[in-house]
Amino acid sequence: MYQIKEYITAQGRSPFRRWLRKLTTDQFTRVQSVLLRASEGLLRDTKHVGNRVYEMRLHMGPGYRIYFGREGAEIIILLIGGDKSSQRRDIDRAMRLWRAYLHGEGHAADRMQDG
Repeated sequence: MYQIKEYITAQGRSPFRRWLRKLTTDQFTRVQSVLLRASEGLLRDTKHVGNRVYEMRLHMGPGYRIYFGREGAEIIILLIGGDKSSQRRDIDRAMRLWRAYLHGEGHAADRMQDG
C-alpha cells in the first residue's frame, strides 16, 4: 500500500494536476484508475529513470507517462505527467522538481480525487 501525494511548488501549483487537467474525461478517469491501483501496491510498468525519479508507463493515448519520486517505502510523490513525444524533457523536468522537493522548495500534499 502506498500513500500518493502531489508535489506542490513554492508558488502553490501542482505540475501534475496541470497536466491532468489537459486530459479528456475518459483519459482522466483511466489515470485515476491507474493511481488507485498504484495506491493499492500495484505499480506496474514502472522503471527508475535516474536521481530517484521513476516513470510509470500508461498504455493509453500517445504513450502517457507519470513521473514520481518515493519518500520512504510507502509514499509516492507525483511530479508531472507527459507522453512519449516529450519523454526526455519530462524526465529532466521531473528530476528538477524532485531536487526542488528534496531541498524544501515546495511540499507534498494529499491528492484530491476530483482533479
